Amino acid sequence: MKLLISNDDGISALGIRTLANYLAEAGHDVNVVCPDRERSATGHGLTLHQPIRAEIVEGIFHPAIKAWACDGTPSDCVKLALWALLDAPPDLVLSGINQGANLGTEILYSGTVSAAMEGLIEGIPSVALSLISHTSKDFQPAAKFAKILVDQLAQKPLPDLMLLNVNIPALKWEEIAGVTLTRQGVRRYIDVFDKRVDPRGKTYYWLTGEVIEDVEPPIGLNLPQNVPLDVHVVRKNYISITPLQYNLTYADGLNKLSEWEFNFP
Repeated sequence: MKLLISNDDGISALGIRTLANYLAEAGHDVNVVCPDRERSATGHGLTLHQPIRAEIVEGIFHPAIKAWACDGTPSDCVKLALWALLDAPPDLVLSGINQGANLGTEILYSGTVSAAMEGLIEGIPSVALSLISHTSKDFQPAAKFAKILVDQLAQKPLPDLMLLNVNIPALKWEEIAGVTLTRQGVRRYIDVFDKRVDPRGKTYYWLTGEVIEDVEPPIGLNLPQNVPLDVHVVRKNYISITPLQYNLTYADGLNKLSEWEFNFP
């Protein structure tokens, strides 16, 4: 398959090098366009008021891979790749492998998921891949599963245009319990700002939020209740796959608000 790979951890991140090299060695046609530095938690931001630059990078990836480092956001990288850098659209957009989970409501902030979502917006099926650890450097099991998933999608394409948000436990391959389709959960945080003073006496704040609980999403989202939550299955050492779409319309809200009446003169 012709693959476009991006991330939000930057061109030097071990996760993207492991993923890209693993898939190139398996015979896939791999192109990499990703930020030139870490751009985590940037959401779906785009650069509008300054130019975006991209430079070809050599010596980091497998020799068969063509790679660019871009000074924009993860979404910038994918948009630039699809509209300016690649000679033809890819069959699949991959983002990752991220250093750290993207579960529940974290996907709203995630640059990893946003890079994949940009592919989806452009009509290309996409996959976001995250390793559930901020410290583990063993990305091989996650890359191995990515290859299995890509090979499966090559043989049996997705039935509809969607994004697969994949979270892989930071375990040895033989310790992973299996793969489970999931729905998005909710992660609640203590959003603590650490108040500090710089050497010039100016006050600044550093966000240091921590997860305090994983909870059920509200009822009324038209989601099957028998499907487990992503935040729950990863605790049992399963790989979580949650299908996502960019349309955020609240269907139950439409039904409830249909009773409203607006009287204009």
